[in-house]
Amino acid sequence: MRVFDGADSLRAAVDEEIGVGSWLEVTQNRIDMFAEATNDRQWIHVYPERAAEGPFAGTIAHGYLTLSLLSAWIMEVSEVTGTTMAVNYGLNRVRWPAPVPVGSRLRGRVTLAEVEDIAGGVQVTWQVSVEREGSERPVCVAENLNRLYFSDARSSEE
Repeated sequence: MRVFDGADSLRAAVDEEIGVGSWLEVTQNRIDMFAEATNDRQWIHVYPERAAEGPFAGTIAHGYLTLSLLSAWIMEVSEVTGTTMAVNYGLNRVRWPAPVPVGSRLRGRVTLAEVEDIAGGVQVTWQVSVEREGSERPVCVAENLNRLYFSDARSSEE
């Protein structure tokens, strides 16, 4: 885990790969729970028998399930000390170049792309490429934006 001591430490690491998260298996149970939570029960995700006859020869994870894992990998490979609050702010340039078949193992490769001053803190752009074990193509590539707030006013734009 890479530990950043405030905003200046983050700024110094722009364009650096911060780390690679642990492998996580995408099980049918995880896919089913995501489908239940989001009401997205399309057959390619939740009906293994029908999906076996479909274009992917089995069920695949929802793209948004894969995307929802970004925060976990970012938090696994980085910590910013001195924050009073961190919030998700948005996403840029999200793409799913390859499917995630059930049983796949995924991990996130995290790069610190940008740090911008905001009132009370900084906005951090993390570039995350989600890798599938055994595949050369990423299954998701996205920029994840977080806003980090500090109690120390020197860490932010006034």
